[in-house]
Amino acid sequence: MTKAYVSDALWAIIAPLLPQEPAKPCGGRPRLSDRGALNGILFVLHTGIGWEHLPQELGWGSGMTCWRRLRDWQTAGVWQRLHHELLQRLQDVRQIDRSRAAVDASSIPAKRGGRKRGPIPPTGGVRAPNATSSWTGTASP
Repeated sequence: MTKAYVSDALWAIIAPLLPQEPAKPCGGRPRLSDRGALNGILFVLHTGIGWEHLPQELGWGSGMTCWRRLRDWQTAGVWQRLHHELLQRLQDVRQIDRSRAAVDASSIPAKRGGRKRGPIPPTGGVRAPNATSSWTGTASP
């Protein structure tokens, strides 16, 4: 097996956030370890290869297994919880520099009580005549 992408320290943070392995009442093949699947996921995302091209020699399972695990963890909210956990740990040791943060109000909806938008005022004075069917008057005899 090649060098893992996930260190022991990082794995200690991630492991409690992962959902429990589902029960197999009828037996079946042993499940790929979560750490192996995470290494496979990170390898594919880091290298940009297709899921089906994940080398079996690495020992991180098949690309389809890693993809399914990624999908299941996304559905379970693992990545959101991991993001919050890592941010909290950085905040605890004062490693977040908020002086460079920016919030773009155009992408964040106003909460209750926000000003309602009024009608958009016209930008021009008078409407221009229609060039294809404008009135030209009557011809004199």
